[in-house]
Amino acid sequence: MKAAVIQQYGQVGDVVTVAEAPKPTVGPRDVLIEARAAGVNPVDHLIVKGYLRAGELTQPVVIGNETAGVVAAVGAEVTGFAVGDEVFARVDPRVGGAFAEYVAVDQSLVAAKPGTLSFVEAASLPLVGLTAWQALTEQADVGPGTRVLIHGGAGGVGSVAVQLAKHLGAEVVATASADSAALVRDLGADQVIDYRAERFEQVLSDVDVDVVFDTVGGPAQDASFQVLKPGGTLVSILPIADADDKKAKWNVDVRTFMMRPHGEQLAKLGRLAASGELRPLVETTFPLAETVEALQKVERGGARGKTVITIPA
Repeated sequence: MKAAVIQQYGQVGDVVTVAEAPKPTVGPRDVLIEARAAGVNPVDHLIVKGYLRAGELTQPVVIGNETAGVVAAVGAEVTGFAVGDEVFARVDPRVGGAFAEYVAVDQSLVAAKPGTLSFVEAASLPLVGLTAWQALTEQADVGPGTRVLIHGGAGGVGSVAVQLAKHLGAEVVATASADSAALVRDLGADQVIDYRAERFEQVLSDVDVDVVFDTVGGPAQDASFQVLKPGGTLVSILPIADADDKKAKWNVDVRTFMMRPHGEQLAKLGRLAASGELRPLVETTFPLAETVEALQKVERGGARGKTVITIPA
């Protein structure tokens, strides 16, 4: 099968190649997916560069973390899926393998693809959707009346978080560039702050924010403590320097986390997408042969939504 692989860690253009690779073996609990699309995320180029390495590579490794396609085979213990089902999944991060024509995924991580979504749309959702859902419902307790500030409201995670926060009943404030403001409002934000022209901590100086969901880090993360009310929560997908000191200084809860794959939660997100309450936001697609270009686009940042790799049947 064709797959995007690395044999050593390094810069994307130096080490990522699309080549022949063995088709995955199917374990007793595995669903073998004949892929049609794969979402691209910042974590992918970080993996390529070795930032998340568990050790040196001893053999070629297929990269990629989210997939959508058609079930080609199932293991002996699989009960929830059958050959021919259309599915999507955030693969096990310890295994990877989504940038390929075939992907083997444990059945607990797989969900039925809504018929209303294309494979490209479905492949764009697992990682960002689960990240946003777990941030808002597990790391924070977002519900009716919660005032939430979401940084990067037009990005992959942020665009989903805006929609999910609105679904949960929150009042949503988001930061975005001026050319993305209309889009972010259309996704459900009650207020959009142009981070290039305004300082959100000044705009919100008289507003008590219950939850900040940080997807960008840096100065925006640091300034977020100024707008959180006492007892509020800052949740970040990026490291928080001196977290304990900031927690004590500002009298807030401070949490950083890594999303975990979860098939049942993904199925819930699929139902929200099917009902129209969650709209995937795809900016660009690349064929599998141009995986390097897709990764480099995500590496440059500034996206409005997701980049997705398409894989022909």
